[in-house]
Amino acid sequence: MDFAPSPRTLEYQAELEDFMENHVYPAEPVAARQIAEDRWADPPVLDELKAEARRRGLWNLFLPDDTYGAGLTNLEYAPLAEIMGRSLALAPAATNCAAPDTGNMEVLAHFGTPEQKDRWLVPLLEDEIRSCFGMTEPDVASSDATNIRTRIERDGDHYVINGRKWWTSGATHPRCKIMICMGKTDPDAPPHRQQSQILVPMDTPGVTVLRPLTVFGYDDAPHGHGEVLLENVRVPVENLIAGEGDGFAIAQARLGPGRIHHCMRLIGMAERALELLCRRVTKRVAFGRPLAEQGVIREWIAESRVEIEQTRLLVLKTAWLMDTVGNKGAHTEISAIKIAAPAMALRVIDRAIQAHGGAGVSQDTPLAFLWAQARTLRLADGPDEVHKRQLARRELRAYAEDS
Repeated sequence: MDFAPSPRTLEYQAELEDFMENHVYPAEPVAARQIAEDRWADPPVLDELKAEARRRGLWNLFLPDDTYGAGLTNLEYAPLAEIMGRSLALAPAATNCAAPDTGNMEVLAHFGTPEQKDRWLVPLLEDEIRSCFGMTEPDVASSDATNIRTRIERDGDHYVINGRKWWTSGATHPRCKIMICMGKTDPDAPPHRQQSQILVPMDTPGVTVLRPLTVFGYDDAPHGHGEVLLENVRVPVENLIAGEGDGFAIAQARLGPGRIHHCMRLIGMAERALELLCRRVTKRVAFGRPLAEQGVIREWIAESRVEIEQTRLLVLKTAWLMDTVGNKGAHTEISAIKIAAPAMALRVIDRAIQAHGGAGVSQDTPLAFLWAQARTLRLADGPDEVHKRQLARRELRAYAEDS
């Protein structure tokens, strides 16, 4: 295994770090003020960042398909996603590398028809529109996708969709024009062949965004996390992605890269928190000496560095495996990083919050927001318990064969 960054990655990395230092970090307080003035519109400074990112070639870096994106491997993209994770509220959006659009673009690139790509993928790649992904539902345990109740029923040349979705990230964005919706086309089929995915334009009659949901009080404006009602929504049969019964397989193909992208960004979040912690403790004095000289603070710093490095190595190994043996061959490692990375980031961010005292839980640092996002990722794309269950089953399989 060779985790050394490629020449392309080093070039992108240098450009991205300069972009972050000179444009993104200075824009954070500006964006916060602008969003406070108009919560459900993109802050004007974000448009400026996007223009600068495109000028520098820092655009659609996440897509391994060089027809549509930068053509980077997972291993090449990992250090770049980590850098963007340091400013989670701005950097991914500024480079058109933000979820859920990234996952939706990958689905369309891999499974979409030429017509679906022309109508929806190209505008997403060009940032002309935004999108959302409707999978999770409020009335069932959505950690088990076979529980999904939303119905997608054929009626002549159309499908009729009825259901209720929530945590539909991006649904409240003013430029959200399309939802990829997952529902059941055949409840009597085998469990993993019951679901399908279909494209639902947000202006279709019967689609109602009921409300944005908050994450520990954050509404994540302007893209938000919507609760969406679908009542007798009719869309043409050509809006189906791939075929009937392919929804679960598409979801797994989508979630593999999505999970590792989250983990890459979590490392960046932890690095930002550790940097803030170190800067804070070298400047603050308590009980007659700098906080940096307190033994417990030094333990926090040392433990944080070790934990970040361990997690980064596991993420890089996972990225390398995904590139060399495919997502299915890296299934164990994908589950492992999805457990490890949010837990690591939470520990590091929590220490940084503690070192900042009251400032750490306020809006004066990004720490509270980073903590809320990291905690949410113990649930998003599969809760810890599901990944642990899968890991344990695979671990025990060899011993069951011996007995």
